[in-house]
Amino acid sequence: MSSLKINGKKLLEIGYPQSPVFRIAMDVIEKHYGHYTEEEAIALLTKVLADPAAYADDAILGKIAQELLVPAAPAVIALRETPVPYSVYGESYIEEGAVKQLNNAVRLPVAVAGSLMPDAHQGYGLPIGGVLAADNAVIPYGVGVDIGCRMCLSVLDLPVQTLLMNETSYTKQLMTFTKFGAGAEWKKREADPVLERSEFKEIKFVKNLFDKAAGQLGTSGSGNHFVEWGIATITDPQNEWQLAPGEYVALLSHSGSRGMGAQIAGHYTQLAKEICPLPEHAKHLAYLDLDTEEGQEYWLAMNLAGDYASACHHLIHKRLINAMGATLLARVENHHNFAWKEMYQGKEVIVHRKGATPAGKGVLGVIPGSMTAPGFIVRGKGEEGSLQSASHGAGRLMSRTKAKSSITNEVLKQQLLEHGVTLIGGGLDEAPGAYKNIDTVMAAQTALVEVIGQFVPKVVRMADGGPPED
Repeated sequence: MSSLKINGKKLLEIGYPQSPVFRIAMDVIEKHYGHYTEEEAIALLTKVLADPAAYADDAILGKIAQELLVPAAPAVIALRETPVPYSVYGESYIEEGAVKQLNNAVRLPVAVAGSLMPDAHQGYGLPIGGVLAADNAVIPYGVGVDIGCRMCLSVLDLPVQTLLMNETSYTKQLMTFTKFGAGAEWKKREADPVLERSEFKEIKFVKNLFDKAAGQLGTSGSGNHFVEWGIATITDPQNEWQLAPGEYVALLSHSGSRGMGAQIAGHYTQLAKEICPLPEHAKHLAYLDLDTEEGQEYWLAMNLAGDYASACHHLIHKRLINAMGATLLARVENHHNFAWKEMYQGKEVIVHRKGATPAGKGVLGVIPGSMTAPGFIVRGKGEEGSLQSASHGAGRLMSRTKAKSSITNEVLKQQLLEHGVTLIGGGLDEAPGAYKNIDTVMAAQTALVEVIGQFVPKVVRMADGGPPED
């Protein structure tokens, strides 16, 4: 008597999913139930399908049951055929890769609107300089790896001549009270309210990052991160601090949430990719619904990382201001690589700014140039077309690899000399020539911000080369 065989068509008819369980079920029936009639075999398979947990420990049928208990991979989520509205500023000098990435983002099912800033260049997920409003969803790679990366500018009461004539003292304090690079930590740890946050106890993944966060508090990253002394010129007589227009010594820093932020980004991006599978070319745009536990966890962790980044800047500034015996006159702080709940056309949306400065009406920010080019103190105009955003800097003109291969040390030294800038650390990948012209970038966003001041770097400290953190 020949063995009974059950084919895939029969399995589909009784409701079996088209998966590896097909082959397992056919093999089990052929090897162990060949003496059954087809009706008996179908009845048995139907029972296992109806309650696989009841058969999971069965020596024979358990093979089928265990495969049925494996969660099915979610189907790939299709992108929209028609993009939602988006704006591009400075399009003529934005690389094609960045535009393509925004074109993917504005086709997400949760997309509401998008915008591309004039400093934009290609990244992962959203391009650097990309802004996306989403409906009740957050995209970990739409925020970026260096969560809450920010600018912090302190305007001080020190005479400008002390910086110009006694640069050695400023340099010494910069060397003493800053620390740069991946894994950099201070031996003596500082207490700070951010380290007492409940998220470190309530979110399992974040709990494991506490020690790293405590050690790296008050340090700076690698890549384009810096702390620098310079001269701020206040040009708007109606400025928010009621300072007299003129020149002031100022301290400017750029850094983010260090190793903690990077690990949060990596963990929740992987989780998003598993929950929200997208087509291959858009996979880095995987999102988390804010009504889910995973979405809420990431939102809390992201906000913690942003506040931690701010605490790092404040500690750096506090140490340096105290070391120089200065008094703080004014401060401007803004972050990028973040997501905010904001209103757009009468509806609350999640606005992702990956390498873009918040520029709501009256909102202050700092847009830096390069280690020799000026940065700008700006006031937002609240332009809806840009999702109330502006550039976060000049933006890269060359990749790091190209900059290292095409810019020489001699050229960098000559540029520093011409601009009267002292550089500590840094590398050819951060040379001025690797960046777009900041004046061109600013000219492309006059509708987005108004300039109320300028910052010219004089003593710049960076890490000794290395990969970017944003």
